[in-house]
Amino acid sequence: MGTSVTISAATDQDAEQILKLQYLCYQTEAALYDDYGIEPLTQTLDSLRAELGEGCVVVARLGEEVVGAVRGTVDAAGTGEIAKLIVHPRMQRHGLGGRLLDAVEGRLAAERSAKRYRLFTGHRSEGNLRLYRSRGYAPVGTEQLTRRLSLITLEKAVLEEGAAAVAAVTGA
Repeated sequence: MGTSVTISAATDQDAEQILKLQYLCYQTEAALYDDYGIEPLTQTLDSLRAELGEGCVVVARLGEEVVGAVRGTVDAAGTGEIAKLIVHPRMQRHGLGGRLLDAVEGRLAAERSAKRYRLFTGHRSEGNLRLYRSRGYAPVGTEQLTRRLSLITLEKAVLEEGAAAVAAVTGA
């Protein structure tokens, strides 16, 4: 390919590419739980644009193509909520998901004073669970949403030196 993957803040111009990538990436999750009505597959472009304006959205680019993305917000208690970590299927298993996770964590700590991080995934999503555990997340709860789906909530504390290092690398 000759081009390296770069990580940066998303812009409004990335919205359509992010939405298309999200639709592609969440097909496997929908199949895993036999539920094609999940929010990532039904989200509108306007809703995504609102998230771009309100939250912290980070993308991975290969040239001009968005090949990964992740979103985050911080609540009043200082909890960074991380959501919709996606990586193009052809780019998976090369560390890009971990890089995106590190980048959004660093930005949430540096720009929005996050004190801890929280994310969730489905109970059958072993690849997601493996990634999150390898990054220091620990399960703190499980909620059964349907007969087929339980969401596992995972959290970890912000490490100040880690947030500073990530912010320096990502330009946050």
